[in-house]
Amino acid sequence: MHAYRTHTCAELRADHVGSRVKLSGWVHRKRDHGGVLFIDLRDHYGITQIVAKANSEPLRILDGLRAESVVTVEGEVVARGTEATNPNLPTGEIEVSADLVTVQSAAQELPLPVAGEADYPEEIRLRYRYLDLRRERLHNNIVLRSQVISSIRRRMIDQGFTEFQTPILTASSPEGARDYLVPSRVHPGKFYALPQAPQMFKQLIMVAGFDRYFQIAPCFRDEDARADRSPGEFYQLDFEMSFVTQEDVFQAIEPVLAGVFEEFANGRSVTPAGQFPRIPYREAMLKYGSDKPDLRNPLIISDVSAHFEGSGFGLFANIVGSGGVVRAIPAPDTAEKSRKFFDEMNEWARSEGHAGLGYITQKGGELGGPIAKNHGEEATRKLIAELGLGPNDGIFFAAGKEAQAAKLAGAARTRTAEQLGLIDENRFDFCWIVDFPMYEYDEDAKKVDFSHNPFSMPQGELEALETRDPLDILAYQYDIVCNGVELSSGAIRNHRPDIMYKAFEIAGYSREDVDTNFSGMINAFKFGAPPHGGSAPGIDRSVMLLAGEPNIREVVLFPMNQKAEDLMMGAPSEVSPKQLRELNIRLVEQPKS
Repeated sequence: MHAYRTHTCAELRADHVGSRVKLSGWVHRKRDHGGVLFIDLRDHYGITQIVAKANSEPLRILDGLRAESVVTVEGEVVARGTEATNPNLPTGEIEVSADLVTVQSAAQELPLPVAGEADYPEEIRLRYRYLDLRRERLHNNIVLRSQVISSIRRRMIDQGFTEFQTPILTASSPEGARDYLVPSRVHPGKFYALPQAPQMFKQLIMVAGFDRYFQIAPCFRDEDARADRSPGEFYQLDFEMSFVTQEDVFQAIEPVLAGVFEEFANGRSVTPAGQFPRIPYREAMLKYGSDKPDLRNPLIISDVSAHFEGSGFGLFANIVGSGGVVRAIPAPDTAEKSRKFFDEMNEWARSEGHAGLGYITQKGGELGGPIAKNHGEEATRKLIAELGLGPNDGIFFAAGKEAQAAKLAGAARTRTAEQLGLIDENRFDFCWIVDFPMYEYDEDAKKVDFSHNPFSMPQGELEALETRDPLDILAYQYDIVCNGVELSSGAIRNHRPDIMYKAFEIAGYSREDVDTNFSGMINAFKFGAPPHGGSAPGIDRSVMLLAGEPNIREVVLFPMNQKAEDLMMGAPSEVSPKQLRELNIRLVEQPKS
């Protein structure tokens, strides 16, 4: 018999009754029933009930152990009585009658419970992550992550992609987020950078003549944490393709994403491959108030600025007259909602830093609220008719400069749908956001700058750059969005040096700037580069959606906290003077605030 186990704790069934077995695992729960001790023994695979008879040596040993102690139990598989069967456990028809117990490791008193899913402070959970990971939900999330990555790899290979690994130690880039720098011992005063993404390397792989590349790539960015973004590091499905159009990229990756989500959807519907809607950026900002729209939300925002030109509602009339906009968000079937509902939405908008959220109420067609009163009944009914609203539908309004109004309208659309229970939680709705502007005007710097990705091919290529207003030029850039979460950005790349120099010139960069900052890529392009493009859907965010988790830390094995600290390993930590001398580094004490 094996030293530790003949079966796992999820393996035994009724047809094993009478067999002698050996199991090893953690003491999950203990229950004393009148001198008979029942133990739930847990391993990676599941739980088996162990019974220790009264006055037996196994009972004495097990009774003296704390939860989470590790034991090996040997005994006979016996059938449970009908009334004792547990239909919630795969092993619920049997139990193991212990006649030999070996303690492999006794546990001390736990800083947090493993049995059950009681909420616990994040600091404790991260400091004792190895205990937190024993809990069923989190344990299952990490297993799901592994399964998702395996599925992605299989599907990418089936689509003709080849996996390569790109460098982790590379050069710092002036674009994007803040780098993590690594000092060089053999080159005093010089630093490597951890890659924010394998962007340049994957493009160079295409220049090198490989056709379809992918990897599950680690990326490193020194940026703050958010619910959908880990501080420090994250993983993405990085891929690139040669001799492709934007549509070719879509057709290659949609079967992968749709297939993975269908595989792990657990009955939730998924947008089929080949049917991901393509939504232009400007349309997304108008209709959804966001370039990350949640299409499960049925509410559509409308521009109603024209209705308030010269209106009796002076506030909106003045906003429109000075170049601003008014956006309307429907609030369906709110006739039975009290005035408090609408006022609380207005207060919420103010708490988010906006001036407020105007509204019109309706009950059986009867208008309510100061906007309707001042705008006038005839004009208000014309507005309602144009929006296609019923007699019991209300309206919220966001007004101001276009970007400001779009942001408030988008947030109000989401909150309204959540408050009214309109979002279908049993769907994964994918879409592409396309036609991003190549440039935007930076109000602070008072100059034109790149809006999204400086290495994207402008639509119209060199001719567009030479003949059109930069703010009117669109790029072959696209985002993959699912349920309001941006999974990735991507683009058809600018592979021609002449177009790249011109694109950077418009944003205020000289030829020397490009040659200095992006020498590896621009030099490679001078030796023949194929048209190429790709994207990089986030692994962490995809698993977060599939697991139904609100925070990305719930699907990462050993995450940092919001301050980018690893409480379990004590990182970042101080290093010895000897190490600093080897790296030619002297610490500079920061001035006290």
